[in-house]
Amino acid sequence: MRKMRKMIVTQWVSLLWIMFAFTGIAFAQPGGLNLKSHAALIFDAQQGRAIYGKNADTVLPIASITKLMTAMVVLDAQLPLDEQVTIDSADIDVLKNTRSRLWVGASLPRRELLRLALMASENRAAAALGRAYPGGIEAFVAAMNRKAQQLGMSHSHFVDSTGLNSANVSTARELASMVEAARQYDIIREFSTTASHAVDISNRGRSLQFINSNNLVRAGKWDIGVSKTGFLNEAGRCLVMQAMILGKPVIIVLLDSWGKKTRIGDANRIKKWMETNLARKHLG
Repeated sequence: MRKMRKMIVTQWVSLLWIMFAFTGIAFAQPGGLNLKSHAALIFDAQQGRAIYGKNADTVLPIASITKLMTAMVVLDAQLPLDEQVTIDSADIDVLKNTRSRLWVGASLPRRELLRLALMASENRAAAALGRAYPGGIEAFVAAMNRKAQQLGMSHSHFVDSTGLNSANVSTARELASMVEAARQYDIIREFSTTASHAVDISNRGRSLQFINSNNLVRAGKWDIGVSKTGFLNEAGRCLVMQAMILGKPVIIVLLDSWGKKTRIGDANRIKKWMETNLARKHLG
């Protein structure tokens, strides 16, 4: 009886490995990919399928990942990117009391607000983008939720343009769809992967230097097409990226990572895991 059970188990293991071999990438050995993020998804953008998931359908706060949706709504509206938008007192964060280097009265082109919202996760920039939308922030939020529905993000909901409100929620799986949609915008690809940028504030003659909130972009060791970070106490540390790993376009979603370095560590673990398994596939 023991021999028979052992034979059955062996046959099932062999069958599973045959199945994995036809998915396009080998799965890791047990313990080979130990992610610390509460929810995660690795999505093969070339094949259009997930190759790894962890709590991928759990609805969670997404913090500043929200700003990718903000950027798409602004660009979809085809608002003039060179139009000056002035930071208003209404753009001050009174919910989380986060700080900003953009003072009330600072005037910037909409293009620069987009860049700062995407690369530096600048909250006043994102707030101003929503406020300056035709119909104001209420119309903007409605457009965000319509866009989410168009993308099939039925478990996602948006309430502001910054992500400061923890009621901005989604799932790792649906965020992969959002990142794939964002990748279709040249400006989002460019601005979200800008390592650093100096902004000239026209009405005061000052220049401010900003850096990308994702140090993987700044380090330059990844081939990243789209990037966005996020953080709230309720959301933990979040990261979404579209990147090329050994020539394969991959979308990585990491949500609710606790610890300053966890999401970066998880991203690097994913990269190493994929490189190892892709190399094995090619060698095989």
